[in-house]
Amino acid sequence: MPIPGSGLAKGLAVTLRTMTKRSHTAQYPEVQPELPPRSRGVIGLFEENCTVCMLCARECPDWCIYIDSHKETVPASTPGGRERSRNVLDRFAIDFSLCMYCGICIEVCPFDALFWSPEFEYAETDIHELTHERDKLREWMWTVPAPPALDPAAEEPKEIAAARKAVEKAEAAAAAAAAAAAETAQAADTEPPTTPSPEGDA
Repeated sequence: MPIPGSGLAKGLAVTLRTMTKRSHTAQYPEVQPELPPRSRGVIGLFEENCTVCMLCARECPDWCIYIDSHKETVPASTPGGRERSRNVLDRFAIDFSLCMYCGICIEVCPFDALFWSPEFEYAETDIHELTHERDKLREWMWTVPAPPALDPAAEEPKEIAAARKAVEKAEAAAAAAAAAAAETAQAADTEPPTTPSPEGDA
């Protein structure tokens, strides 16, 4: 059986140990805290990657993402081709007074248009100012830290490998065309001039 009062003694022991330690006071805001690289401060929007697929707004459990868009017709890029329609982003806003920073919108975005920024100093005196429109979200994008470096022994990403092969193929084709043009010019320079035969020769 436990000794009566043992719990109280343990609690007092923790209190006495804490009382003998010097407290550490963070001098905020004069001294900024050192935040972990994956801190969840505010969400930045890279609107060039947004295709208005609405996945982030549908998956948000707080319904704090507001998106408006319209459709535009894109003319055919080749003769005889069909016209296409694409979504154009009109409004992208996040209400941070409702956001619970779960990160679901960032996880489900298939085109990497949303990113976490460690910035957390965006308190407002008016709750309506906590709804950040896309211009404000774009400003937060420049505070997003760079991704960690890849493992040197890791396999090259497929996207980078495909892009590199396409560049190498284009460079090889350009080099071959330049070599062919140089050979043609050299052959034209080394060809002896033809002299007309005198009149009356049989």
